[in-house]
Amino acid sequence: MAAVSGWLLQSVNKMANSAIYAGSFDPLTNGHLDVLKATLAMADNVVVAIGVHPGKKPLFSFDERSDLVDQVCRDTLGADASRVSVAAFDGLVIDAARNHGATLLVRGLRDGTDLDYEMQMAGMNETMAPDLQTVFLPASPAVRTITATLVRQIASMGGDITAFVPERVAGALLGKFAS
Repeated sequence: MAAVSGWLLQSVNKMANSAIYAGSFDPLTNGHLDVLKATLAMADNVVVAIGVHPGKKPLFSFDERSDLVDQVCRDTLGADASRVSVAAFDGLVIDAARNHGATLLVRGLRDGTDLDYEMQMAGMNETMAPDLQTVFLPASPAVRTITATLVRQIASMGGDITAFVPERVAGALLGKFAS
């Protein structure tokens, strides 16, 4: 298995220079960071594409989410932080990928429910954009249960969220719910 995985990683590295990792990142969690680090092992650069939808009211504005991603990357990724950029998108992720020259669309998986949903999305995306390859990355066991929704709920009730988010994000969440 390791030989196949190594071969696959080498093949991906030869073919793809840019990946897009899309989501709401409201807020950025340790699970998101785990998938981002794995993506950096496959691609020369990664665009963290933050979805901005007029019908949704996120806890953090796009600018706040973008700043948190930038700051956390600088705090935790060292020199690799320069390989990460942040962009907004409000339409199809395949259009955002094309706009940023990405050839890989990265999706993190926590469990089988995620896989079922993501497989449907990957099939639709492949039909619309056959040149864009979807790559599923399983979350590490330590972060597999983390969701941004649960983090927001715990923080809103005064719970300790420090095990689920980077330190800067924990501070930003405390600021949101301090009143």
